[in-house]
Amino acid sequence: MPCLAVVVLAAAGCSGVKSRVHNGTVDTTINQRPDAGRYLEAIGIGASDPAWATDTQRKALARDAAIVKAQYEMLSMVKGVNLKGGVKVERAMESDSVLEASVLDAIRGAEIVKSEFTSDNGCVVTIKLPRARLAKLMKVELE
Repeated sequence: MPCLAVVVLAAAGCSGVKSRVHNGTVDTTINQRPDAGRYLEAIGIGASDPAWATDTQRKALARDAAIVKAQYEMLSMVKGVNLKGGVKVERAMESDSVLEASVLDAIRGAEIVKSEFTSDNGCVVTIKLPRARLAKLMKVELE
């Protein structure tokens, strides 16, 4: 049952989701955009144990691993966002458990916009979260 997950993270303001899998394999190079735009976007890459009996089981576990990894990377990204006044979300979360819960809920609620499977039953998942939704859930103003 062990799952291996690797992630690449991207911040994007575009509405279309770029394909990360071509000819059954994950791209060798995944370009990232440093500007967040209107959305925060995270990409998780997951793999499952090849000993599982069926392709469906392997794909399901790989997708679950990719979602968890993408959410983890989204959390890392959100913690680095500046609140109005120059305070980072990470610092504000340390002293406000309600804010921390709101951030975690927002990330769990991030939209899964694409799931792509590789020929070896790995999975690349792209999630995105509108910055405005994050700010509303956190009840704060983002810079």
